Amino acid sequence: MAAQPEALRIGVVHGPNLNLLGRREPEVYGRGTLAQVDAALVRLGAELGVAVECFQANGEGALVDHVHSAAERVDAFIVNAGAYTHTSIALRDALIGVARPFVEVHVSNVYAREPFRHHSYLADRAVGVVSGFGLNSYLLALRAVAEHLHDDARGVSA
Repeated sequence: MAAQPEALRIGVVHGPNLNLLGRREPEVYGRGTLAQVDAALVRLGAELGVAVECFQANGEGALVDHVHSAAERVDAFIVNAGAYTHTSIALRDALIGVARPFVEVHVSNVYAREPFRHHSYLADRAVGVVSGFGLNSYLLALRAVAEHLHDDARGVSA
């Protein structure tokens, strides 16, 4: 009997202040908590046949270190870098350096907000960007990156 292929693994990286989801500016970010987001991602991952591992940190160095270590066990990332999206060359370099595809995620529509939020250090290297769909942005990103990985495995190009 042939061995089952190993499930794809997706690492979810939540940046600064995302631990405050549900309490911080609920008119912008909604009332759902980070724990609810993570649970929904794990459930959807199971439906899609991918394992999901979630991590949150407020510090830039902790996020960079996590990307380095997680890359050894994940096939792709979903990244909501929070404010580091607009400031962190270090996180950009870490994501490029580990050579894993990633989708950039934002809960709010960053282009409908302050001008400083319109620039991303990650977007030009991301497979795609999902922004403005509330906490569903994460689920849309998971569907997209899972499909991207499955297409790569089948040799399908968009």
